[in-house]
Amino acid sequence: MNSITACLITLDEELNLPRALSSLNGIVDEIVVVDCGSGDRTREIAIEAGANVITRPWSNYADQKNFAAASATNNWILSLDADETLSAELRQSLSEWKRRKPKSAVYEFARLAHYLGAWIRHSGWYPDYQRRLYRRDKAEFSGIIHESLSFTGKPGRLRGDLLHYTINSFAEHKEKVERYSTLAAQQMYAAKRRNWFRGMWLAAPWAWFRSYILRRGFLDGSRGVLISRMAARFVHMKYSKLAQLAAQEKESKRGSK
Repeated sequence: MNSITACLITLDEELNLPRALSSLNGIVDEIVVVDCGSGDRTREIAIEAGANVITRPWSNYADQKNFAAASATNNWILSLDADETLSAELRQSLSEWKRRKPKSAVYEFARLAHYLGAWIRHSGWYPDYQRRLYRRDKAEFSGIIHESLSFTGKPGRLRGDLLHYTINSFAEHKEKVERYSTLAAQQMYAAKRRNWFRGMWLAAPWAWFRSYILRRGFLDGSRGVLISRMAARFVHMKYSKLAQLAAQEKESKRGSK
């Protein structure tokens, strides 16, 4: 039997966390919650569910998730965000997997997003395979934004969906685009990337075309329109912010002469 520790990182997740923890019942053998200083009932909810709750100041997504995995008592880790749950089919797949010998060190499964009250099956958002079940001695998270598992070899795949209750309002979507575009620009700047012009004026329209036409966002109705528009906005904003960082760098160099 393969024992699993579910790891979650949280900050003010009292609304989402009960749903996520409930979906883990009967599937995982331990739950570790690394909280970044919640001011609501997040910690209490996790403790009531039997989780090992650790408070740790925020650093970045990858670092927090790796810390959570290192705090587990089992080598097999199931990384779950507080706004995600396991579908019935995925629960069944994990239950069956626990009883057989693993063939891979990392496993992935499809993620299905719930956006503005509906499930999104196109627009490039599905199946959106996520590598979340892994041996902590064979893989670890890396990346400042859109963190992912770094490992060698080919991942296995399990049936069922990881249900992602992602965005409840358009204002929330705009805020996420603002926040993540800033992180993306900072990451590109740190990687010495300075070519922002083409990205801002060519990559942004391409992002819309890919989401709405090539990835059939039009089949998602009005939500597909919004998703494609915000995909283009994200690309435009991250390159615009990169341009600002590059301009500040030039100004700083000019001032130091």
